[in-house]
Amino acid sequence: MDLFTYQNEEQAPRAKLLADRMRPQTIEEYIGQSDIVGPGKLLRRAIEADQITSILLYGPPGCGKTTLAHIISKRTQGEFVKLNAVDASVKDVREVIEQARITKSMYGRKTILFLDEVHRFNSARQDALLPAVEQGIIIFIGATTENPFHYVNGALLSRSTLFQLEALTREDALTAMRRALADRDRGLGFMDLNVEDDALQHMASMAGGDIRRALNALELAAVTTPSQPDGSVIVTLAVAEESIRKPTIRADESTQYDVLSAFHKSVRGSSDAALFWFLYAVEKLGMDPMTFIRRLIVACSEDIGLANPQAMVQAVTAMDAYHKIGWPEAKYNITQAILFAVESPKSNAAAVAIGNAMNAIEQLGAAEVPHHLRDTHYSGAARLGHVGYKYPHDYPGHYVKQVYLPERIAMKTFYHATNQGMEDKIRQNQERRK
Repeated sequence: MDLFTYQNEEQAPRAKLLADRMRPQTIEEYIGQSDIVGPGKLLRRAIEADQITSILLYGPPGCGKTTLAHIISKRTQGEFVKLNAVDASVKDVREVIEQARITKSMYGRKTILFLDEVHRFNSARQDALLPAVEQGIIIFIGATTENPFHYVNGALLSRSTLFQLEALTREDALTAMRRALADRDRGLGFMDLNVEDDALQHMASMAGGDIRRALNALELAAVTTPSQPDGSVIVTLAVAEESIRKPTIRADESTQYDVLSAFHKSVRGSSDAALFWFLYAVEKLGMDPMTFIRRLIVACSEDIGLANPQAMVQAVTAMDAYHKIGWPEAKYNITQAILFAVESPKSNAAAVAIGNAMNAIEQLGAAEVPHHLRDTHYSGAARLGHVGYKYPHDYPGHYVKQVYLPERIAMKTFYHATNQGMEDKIRQNQERRK
């Protein structure tokens, strides 16, 4: 039996979980993601016209990826096959492809293959799909909670339209729960059930954008609460609090990259945000503080540089403190370094200088060291013409103008000091030298 069909469509068995019973059957019942499946949107038009092409659905748990596949399975006139990447093998994939080939050649019917948790499919199994997708033997629908650019083969990704689904809101969860309470056939409407509003609000908030969690909590509260003398069931806030706990925070590789990225970007502009992402990652996600200290040290050159050289001193000192006294005591030292960096004047002149120098290196090819800069510690250096170096400390201001770069790029300037912090003095010094 297909996951998306009941043995008796007229009477859905109540043995199924409420979240499964209440899964939307049509695009009109679908909750949320209006930017993707709202009236007139591309994906909605494709579903309504039964003209789906290969797609990837990417988003957090409970945001409606599997439900969209379910709706497509109900709408299509072709064959619909579902595999789960956790237990599907290459053999399973090839069997689906072969059957799809027969179905297309004999009956002219298309086959849609829905692969749930596609990020769990290794590269070899994804490769097995590619020729069939390219040849139009199957239409591929993949669903993943992980960043597809990290986990899906580039070739398969390039042949699929990517749709990013966002986490659903508390209001979306409320809509789903209220719909379940009113539905007598698939939901809890057959019960004499009274769910207090603050209980609904709590479950919606704790679900964290996961409608499945919200409906599971609602069902648990409804079926485990003792009946009143008149047979009614009252779900209070206290019952709701027992029925749903704080969600487990996802700390997969993609999430860690995203949090680290948010931290670095926040160092450029917000003390509050930088501190938040650092503590959130370490205390809630269990990430290594050293990951953030290393990134902070990089940021102190990439984003602050000579505008405040002390920022790097603070960061390296915080790293030393962490190694010597450990966590959690070192959080004070690391926090100090983070706040010092964020509140420092900013300059990316060092990063720009690196880019400028690397471009020049690529364009120049082999570089000849000017004769006057070459090594002269041996007796025959003068006869080779390795003379003419001017020692800057012998001149006023400890500076003398001479060529330091290869002759072909002698006039290039890589480092342009800004007017930020201490770098402003460097800029003034550069101007004087000119």
